[in-house]
This record gives sequence, structure tokens and C-alpha cells, in this order.
Amino acid sequence: MDLNANFDERVSVHAARIPWEPSPMPGVERRMLDRLGDEVARATTIVRYAPDSHFSSHVHAGGEEFFVLDGVFQDEHGDFPAGSYIRNPPESRHTPGSARGCTIFVKLWQFDLADRTHVRINTNAMAFVPDPGRPGVELMPLFRDASEDVRLERWAPGSTIVLDEAGGLEILVIRGRFTERDEVFGEQSWLRLPSHGRAKVHAGGQGARVWIKRGHLAKMPMWPR
Repeated sequence: MDLNANFDERVSVHAARIPWEPSPMPGVERRMLDRLGDEVARATTIVRYAPDSHFSSHVHAGGEEFFVLDGVFQDEHGDFPAGSYIRNPPESRHTPGSARGCTIFVKLWQFDLADRTHVRINTNAMAFVPDPGRPGVELMPLFRDASEDVRLERWAPGSTIVLDEAGGLEILVIRGRFTERDEVFGEQSWLRLPSHGRAKVHAGGQGARVWIKRGHLAKMPMWPR
């Protein structure tokens, strides 16, 4: 299955407006943003767990990165409330589920296959700091290596932000909204800009909190075959 598979194009998806689709596991539904492959895929997805739903234990051969949007995600490594950022590197194993139910933004098969770094961050316990040279922007670093930079950003109400990243970027709205090209991005809206893509966005009256990944589209994306 190929969905939004041309990484040389700007893509936007307003996930909150599209229906949930069932996954192979009862009680787990998803909204697909981009995908290369079938059930084993390079994928960017919003996933919803019903209360008391879970997957069986499995290995993430290509790694898994996710941010908890609401509820509490659980596995044998702990309970992860809304605001948690997790990186399970290639060859890691877990048994995911949720007693209360949860929604997560998840990316699969998007790691350096040699990466073995586990990351578990509760952003609720961290502070935003001003981003020098970018008025109206505060940031919270989450992960960085030679190929990507992952962060939360908080945009002040009414601010104008220029997005200009040679290696491409993705943005997911966590809270609030912004406008780009007269298109309004609210919660669960997702924007992907290709390498050397550029955009000017305008934060709404309540500002915006966004998840951002930068630099990772400088090379042609890989996926399982």
C-alpha cells in the first residue's frame, strides 16, 4: 500500500476529519498519514486503543517512535501518559496496550537500523525555552542525531513562523491551530514539507503546540521489502 508516498511533494492531512480504520487487532483503530508497505510498513499513523485493548508481544525490526496524544499507553516498561515521547529502536520488543484507552502518533521503520538508543520522556515534567532568533517560538528538544532533530515547539498567539529546512520536516498539531496557505491546521493535523521545502505559518488566537521532526527527509526514505 502506498499512501502519500511521493516525498518530493508537500502533503497535508487533517486526521481528525477522516474516519478511523480497523487494524488487525480488535479494539485498535488508526488514521493513516503516510505509508509504504502493507502490515509491515514504513508508516506514519495516528492509532487509537480502546480501553483494555492490546497487541501481543512483538519485535520492532525497524524501530518505533511515538508521542502519546491522550490517555495512558502501557507496556512492560511502564505507564506513559499524554505528553510522553518514546523511541523503541530496531530489534526492541514490547507488549503494547492501554487499560484506560489512549491515542498515539506513531512512526514505524524510520530509524537507522544500527540505532539501539531507547528514549522515554515525559514532556509534562520539562520546560519550554525561548528559541533564539525566532520571536514567538519556544522549544523543547526531544531527540537529535546526525540525521534528524525532534522537538516540541510552542508558538505564541498570532505569531508568524517561517519554516525552512533543507532536509524536510513534519509537523503534527498537538494543541491549538495554525494557518498555512489559507489552510487551517487544528489538532491532529499533519503537514510534511519535502527537502528544501519552505512555508510561512500563522499561529491562531490561542497559539499552537506542535511536534516537529526536521532533517530526516534529506535522503530517500527506506522501507521494509
